[in-house]
Amino acid sequence: MKTVLAALALVVGAPLVLALCVLAAGAVASLMIAWRAGAAYPPAGPFVPVAGGRLATLQAGPERNARGTVVLIHGASANAADPMEGVGRLLAARGFRVIAFDRPGHGWSDRLGAATPAAQADRIAEALGSLDPGPVIVLGHSWGGAAALALALDHPERVSGLVLVAPVALPFPQRVALPWYWRLAAQPPVAWLLSRTLGPPLALYYLRGASAQAFRPQPPSEGYLERARVPLAVRPGALLSNVEDLIGLPAALERQSPRYGSLSVPVLIVSGDADPLVRIEAQAEPLAKRIPGARLLRLPGLGHMVPWVAGDRLAEAVADFLPEAASTR
Repeated sequence: MKTVLAALALVVGAPLVLALCVLAAGAVASLMIAWRAGAAYPPAGPFVPVAGGRLATLQAGPERNARGTVVLIHGASANAADPMEGVGRLLAARGFRVIAFDRPGHGWSDRLGAATPAAQADRIAEALGSLDPGPVIVLGHSWGGAAALALALDHPERVSGLVLVAPVALPFPQRVALPWYWRLAAQPPVAWLLSRTLGPPLALYYLRGASAQAFRPQPPSEGYLERARVPLAVRPGALLSNVEDLIGLPAALERQSPRYGSLSVPVLIVSGDADPLVRIEAQAEPLAKRIPGARLLRLPGLGHMVPWVAGDRLAEAVADFLPEAASTR
C-alpha cells in the first residue's frame, strides 16, 4: 500500500512541481524583461497629476502660437510613442502642439482603475484640465478611437473635433467560441498570475511577428519596435492592462455606441481598405453613417498602421480638418 501511495504521490506531485518551477522561472524572466524595458525606454515626457496617480505624456510642437492642439490616444499593445513617432512629430512640424498620452496602465501611466474607454477618457479629460490647452482635436487610433469617442461624448467642452484612425467603435460579435484554456486564462486571478510569469517571455518572443501582423499588407516601418518603444508593452502591468482593456471592450461599446448620433463635433474617420485587423466595412463605414456629418477618408490598399505607413497623408488630413474643427469652438 505504501508503495502504491508513493507512486501516486509521484505521479500527481511531479507535474505540480514542474509547473511551479516553470512559473518561478517565468517570474524571474518577467522581472528581468520589465527591468530591461524600463531601463531602455524611461519616461520621455512630463507627467500630469490626476486623481489617484498620474498620466505620462509625450509632447511636441509649440506651446504658444500653435495652429491648434492635437491629442493622440494610442491603441492596444502600445503607448504614447506609437502615434507620436508615427504622425505626431509630423503634426508638430506643421505647427501643431501635440500631446500624446500613455493610456492608464500603459507606458508609464498609472492604471487608476480605468479599464474602459469612458474611464480612460475621464482621466485624460482631467489631465487636459490641468494642461489647459483649450478645446483640442483628438486623434484616436484603433482601441484609442473608442476612448476618443468617449472623450467627446462625456467631455464635449474639451473637444473641438475627432479624427478616428482605423477605429474600433462599434460592437462586434464573438463569432468563434474560445477554447476553455483561453477562457481560463482570461479569468482575473489567472490573468494576473500569467502576466507576471509566462506572459512577458512569450510576448517578447512573439513581439516582432505580432508587429508584422499589425502592419499587413505593408511591411513594418523601419525601426518601429524601438521608435514606438514597443517593449514597454510586454511588462507585466502593461500586459495585464491590455488584457483587461480588450476583454472589457465589447461590453463598453455596447453601452457607448447608441450615443454616437448625439455627437455635435466635426468627425473625420480615416481607414485603410486593406486593414485585416479592423475591417473598414465592419467599423469605419457604418460608424460614418451613425455620426451626423462625419466624413470617411478611405485609403486604398493600406492596412491598420495608418499613422506609420501614411503619416504624411494623415497629417495633411488633420491640417485640412483644422478649419472645420475650429468653427466649433
